[in-house]
Amino acid sequence: MMEFFDTSVLVAAFWGGHVHHASSILVLASATKRRSACGIHSLAEVYATMTALPVKPMIPPEQAALFIEEIQRRVTLIALDEEEYTETIHKAAEHGFTSGRIYDALLLRCAAKADARVIYTWNLKHYTAIAPELAGRMRTP
Repeated sequence: MMEFFDTSVLVAAFWGGHVHHASSILVLASATKRRSACGIHSLAEVYATMTALPVKPMIPPEQAALFIEEIQRRVTLIALDEEEYTETIHKAAEHGFTSGRIYDALLLRCAAKADARVIYTWNLKHYTAIAPELAGRMRTP
């Protein structure tokens, strides 16, 4: 895989009011299944985020589901098996990572599994702290 998309980039791509919308949608628009990926868990995160945004009018579930379909059309979905998933949780615990950082750790494990050369994220600080060995691959769109 050439590139991996973090949930933060996917949300920014679909939400026109996001400060990073323009650059996020630009990189997502060029994504192809052959060279682009995201963690399968990002589908749930995108859906949850988009349907909970404090915007008027609210984004209806049907629209959020269309965003998910668009992601599925553009990128390869990477899933962790049981061993990879639990190993990642145990490593996060060993490093003292708490709360939602576990989701970042799981997505970074997906990026590593995909052998992504570029990891697009708007959470560089958190991602670098979780996986410093991948820091050279991380960038904003």
